Formats: sequence, C-alpha cells, structure tokens
Amino acid sequence: MAAITATVLSIGGNPLQNARPRPLRSLLITSPIHLRRFNPLQLQVRLHLTTRPISRRNLWVAATSLWDAITSSLTGGQNSAREAALAVRRGMQLFVQGDVEQSVVEFDKAIELDPRQKKYLWQRGLSLYYLNRFEEGATQFRDDVAANPNDTEESIWCFLCEAQIDGVDEARRRFLEVGLDPRPVMRKAYLMFKNGGDPQEIITEFSNRREQYYFYAALYASLYYEAQKDPIAAEAAMIAASCSPYGLRSGDYMASLAKVHCKCRGWKIEGSSMA
Repeated sequence: MAAITATVLSIGGNPLQNARPRPLRSLLITSPIHLRRFNPLQLQVRLHLTTRPISRRNLWVAATSLWDAITSSLTGGQNSAREAALAVRRGMQLFVQGDVEQSVVEFDKAIELDPRQKKYLWQRGLSLYYLNRFEEGATQFRDDVAANPNDTEESIWCFLCEAQIDGVDEARRRFLEVGLDPRPVMRKAYLMFKNGGDPQEIITEFSNRREQYYFYAALYASLYYEAQKDPIAAEAAMIAASCSPYGLRSGDYMASLAKVHCKCRGWKIEGSSMA
C-alpha cells in the first residue's frame, strides 16, 4: 500500500494560504468512495494519490493522526478538537479490549469537547448497541447517515437497533436508503437487510472470494440471524467471522467487534484472550 501526498485546503472551514502538497509520512489513505468516514468538520484535503481500500480502524487512526499533527503545529496542541480526537481513540481502544461501557464514556467525552463530532461517531453507535441502548444507537446511526449518505454499514446498524425496539418488519419499513457501496459483499448485505433474504447464501457466495469479503459476509449474516432471533445460527456465523484469516489478522475495527460480540453473548472463541 502506497503512501500519498495531500494538500490541506482548510481547517474548520478556514482556508490556508499558500497550500501545497506535502508528504504524509504516517498516513495511508483509501479510495475516494471511502472518504465518507473522514470528518469534514476537521479538514478539507486534496489527495494526490489513492490506493486500495483499508479498514475503517486504520483509516480513522490515519485521519486523526493527520488532524493531531496539524492542530498541534497551529495551536501547540491545546484545543478541544484535538482532545476530542484523542478521546475517540481511547474509546476505540477500550472497545477493542472489550470494555464497551467505558468506550461510551470516552466517546461522550469527545462530544462534550467538540459537539460537532456527534454525527460522525459511528463507533459510539456500535458500543451503544452492545449496551442494549438501542434508541440512542439508532439515533446515532441516523445522524451518521444524514451526514454520510453513502454509508451502507450505518444504515444496517440503524436497522439492527430499531429491530430490537420495534421488530424486523417495522425496522425494514424505516430502512435508511444510502448510495451504492463499492464492496460487492456489502451491496449484497445491504439488500439482504433491506428486502429480506437467506444469510447462508451470502456466506456461500463469498466463501472463496477475498478474505475480507468472507469475513464481512459471515459478520453480517450473523447480525441478520440475531435480528431474526436465531441465536444458534448467529453464533456459528459470528465465530466463523472471528476465526477467519481476516478476523484474526487484519486489525480491522470490525474484526475486533466480532470478538466483542462473542464476548457480550457469552460465545467461546477458541484461543481468544478476551474473557
């Protein structure tokens, strides 16, 4: 995966003078379609090279690293936006470690420090789901989709929260329409949640495709089974996702989520250090 250069055009809506391309030594970035996860309140950048998609966890760390570097140089590191970004990172790390409740404490702290962050904190919505705070989770995901209207996964997670509150039929009636996801596995998952379908079909279709695609097929099949109140099938699919090569090695935030899911449901993953 190649490093890139970028021109920082503005910060917080304030244009920078004499902007020019600069090397981003620690930043690896994804294709433009995935930049919907990058918080536009923080930076406006022009990218000069793109490469293959990377995980949402790595993208967020890269984006906040860039934000930290710029805000530190302009303000000596003393500003609420930078502290909010650090709180988000702490929340993400706590979630990865299985401390879901404390992750929400950090995400809420980020919002307190910089209220503009709220509609971009999909990580908070995931944590709220595992705390059974489904109404708050649904609100978080609806806010996120309003700000990022091409976000397939947040549309699905909103459905998952609302299905726990009002049932699958009502959640499907209120299903959030979003743009076309570039990943074929997520296009299939989106249609399955939106229209109904057989989760085993998506697992079978992507079982011999990219490791990433198989992981996401098994992950979202499990979540579909959970919404349908089928815990046995949900457990089998989630453990398959967690134990897949991508689930074990990728470092993707969603790979950690699969393990957190198993922990919260009391499902044993062989060899897992997460109690």
